[in-house]
Amino acid sequence: MHIFWNQISNNIILIAAAWGWISAQILKTILYVVVNKEFVLERLFGDGGMPSSHSATVMATVTAVANVCGGQSPEFAIALIFAIIVMHDAMGVRRETGKQAIAINNMMEYFEELGKQPTDVQLKEFVGHTPSQVVIGAILGVIVGIVVCAIL
Repeated sequence: MHIFWNQISNNIILIAAAWGWISAQILKTILYVVVNKEFVLERLFGDGGMPSSHSATVMATVTAVANVCGGQSPEFAIALIFAIIVMHDAMGVRRETGKQAIAINNMMEYFEELGKQPTDVQLKEFVGHTPSQVVIGAILGVIVGIVVCAIL
């Protein structure tokens, strides 16, 4: 078991992915505080917002895979296709889910104002990303991947 944990702790690709996510979440939280003038702990761990941690994570992974395995490797091809799918999903399905959550939450507030039975349902509205959030997250991920590979 010790060997397994030692291998994980020295896996450059895994470390780059983790730092991609961590850096995006920290940056997202800082930007939220600057724009909204309040600290919300959920922003540190939650989905949605600028930059996309989905994009940062997968692009840090792609960058590290390219560095470790090479751009012509099957591992790079798999990582790149996976990254494209994740980023497309973050802009598509996940973004639409957020829009639907906003509409449903607004409807629930309206029903409460009409005197209807209130519900405990409050859907999460920060789940997807705009194209610019995905692009900035992807750029951040590439930078993180390069830095991690350079350091390790």
